[in-house]
Amino acid sequence: MGRARLFALLALLTLTGFVTTLDNTVVNVALPTVQRELDLTVADLEWVASSYVLSFGALLLPAGRLTDLFGRRSVVATGIVVFTAASAGAALAGSGGTLIAARTVQGVGAALVVPASLAVVAADLPAHRRSTAVGLWTAALASALALGPVVGGFVTQRWSWDWVFALNVPFGLLTLLLVPAIPAGSTESARGGLDLAGAGWSVLSLYLLTYGLVRGGEHGFTAAPVLVCLGAAAAAARVFVVVEVKSERPLVDLRLLRDRFLGGGVLAQMLWGVGVNGVFFFTALYLQRVLGFSPTGAGLAFLPLAGALLLCTPLSDRAARTLGAHVSIAAGLGLVALGLLYVSGTGLEADYWDVQPGLLLIGAGSALTTPLTVRSLIRVPQNRTGMATGLLSAAREVSGVFGVVLVGVVLTRREASALHAGAEPRPAFLDGYHLGLRLAACCVLTGALVTLLTLHRRGRHRRTAARGRLRVAGGRGRPRGVPAPELLRDEVFSE
Repeated sequence: MGRARLFALLALLTLTGFVTTLDNTVVNVALPTVQRELDLTVADLEWVASSYVLSFGALLLPAGRLTDLFGRRSVVATGIVVFTAASAGAALAGSGGTLIAARTVQGVGAALVVPASLAVVAADLPAHRRSTAVGLWTAALASALALGPVVGGFVTQRWSWDWVFALNVPFGLLTLLLVPAIPAGSTESARGGLDLAGAGWSVLSLYLLTYGLVRGGEHGFTAAPVLVCLGAAAAAARVFVVVEVKSERPLVDLRLLRDRFLGGGVLAQMLWGVGVNGVFFFTALYLQRVLGFSPTGAGLAFLPLAGALLLCTPLSDRAARTLGAHVSIAAGLGLVALGLLYVSGTGLEADYWDVQPGLLLIGAGSALTTPLTVRSLIRVPQNRTGMATGLLSAAREVSGVFGVVLVGVVLTRREASALHAGAEPRPAFLDGYHLGLRLAACCVLTGALVTLLTLHRRGRHRRTAARGRLRVAGGRGRPRGVPAPELLRDEVFSE
């Protein structure tokens, strides 16, 4: 692969990761202005904030399957066009209904882009560049999470709220210019089309689950609508599994999860997402509510974390080769957990520099986990990479929402208990915040254990045997008992 094409692909992955994540965080600071200028109710404002993440999370699995059917280049291009056009529509919106509809369509475009972009990493990049690509993509996500409040506050104060969405348009056009760098590649025959029944049930179950988690975090999980929503999500998920097992052309081939690399990777991805998303959301609140930071200052506090992630990513490949991917990823998760525990020890009189050691540990540890995506996909057939990246993307998105909700429930209940006991508001919030982050650290440590158990190397005797069978299979014919070449390839590369 030429340097120009490699640079274009890395730039495309970085831009798509940054823009699709930024759009989910940049709007929060602008919401009060949007409510005032469009005369929105509180319910309308909630839909403006959540409609993007709802459509995005619900459509990741169908988008992954569409990638396998119609090709990575086509799906990425379509997603960028949809996302950019919807961003322009949101900037021009003159009513709450139009803005909510545009935000929903933005989520559709982002859902198309993300699994297809990750499929590019697995199928189109050289093996020694894949972890670097995932590292850049992860750093872009972290930077977008950190910069969201900064960009949103600056744009809203200096210009107007509609520029929050209009800024996506030049980014989208630039990204579209890079799409031809994606190889056309071969696609699976689209005969028979998309599994519409599976797609419908998956969208319904993920939408209800995401909606229930978002509303439960805001209004409490004992509220009847929330309980009904989560129960319906569980029922829809059960129907989805039954439909997929019986389908000849499933939306998600559930047999893929039998592979310990992909199954373990999905679970580890979810556990990492719970911890990292919790620290971003509630540490921003801690910096503002307890330490008195402005929204812009709170966002800037996370930039060293993004920098540590970016600077340490090149070390992840070397660590994986030296220690083994399973050990280096587990070590990274351990550093993330240690960073969470460090941040959970900060107090009422902390300042900017007191939280930085913990945030830097989280950034450096997350950099070491970047081989996780590549390791998870190592034995997935190329015509199933979209399906598998859709699974990983859905796991990450749901875990992000779940992480905010889980830490939020623990925080608010502990805070309410402390207030009831007579504590002041700041110490009460801090007490709940510390407990929530410690729980998040436990989830991340569990992810490290999952990684060690599922992504471990094979023994030396298995590698030697595999190489010996490769030499035998390389001769004329294939003696009885020698595995097929694709099995040999899987066994060798899984090391």
